[in-house]
Amino acid sequence: MSSICIIDTSVFLNLLNVPGKNQDKEKIIESFENYVDLGATFILPMATIIETGNHISQNGDGGTRRKTALRFCEAITGAFNGDAPYQPSEFPNSAEVLEWIDKFPALAGMNKSANKPNEGTSFGDLSIIEEFNKCIIRFSMREVFIWSLDSDLVAYHQQR
Repeated sequence: MSSICIIDTSVFLNLLNVPGKNQDKEKIIESFENYVDLGATFILPMATIIETGNHISQNGDGGTRRKTALRFCEAITGAFNGDAPYQPSEFPNSAEVLEWIDKFPALAGMNKSANKPNEGTSFGDLSIIEEFNKCIIRFSMREVFIWSLDSDLVAYHQQR
């Protein structure tokens, strides 16, 4: 069975070749092609879509931002229309977001890891972690992992 790969913003920025955020583009594209060959299913979380759009709008001159935004729009439209190799996650309902809100203060206040003593878990990362947890249940017989360049999110990997 194929793996479920949840794409984090750090990876999506490289896949879209966002200027200034694409330092690992070659490595990411090679890995992406390998995952495709292995039959992975790619999920694009709400936070990845929103955070990527934010990075694009805050990056470079207007012409560069526009060209990058057009690539972004094509990729996201393709995901929603089934014309891309990844699909959007189910966007959370109000009850789910309220559960996350309840968890957020504690996670923001705790150190994210020993390597990041002055940083808590962001709300975007929390939503990606919750997507991971939903996928573990939904795809109980498959490997599920968050594909990220963030060492904290890479830890989310469930082998089956």
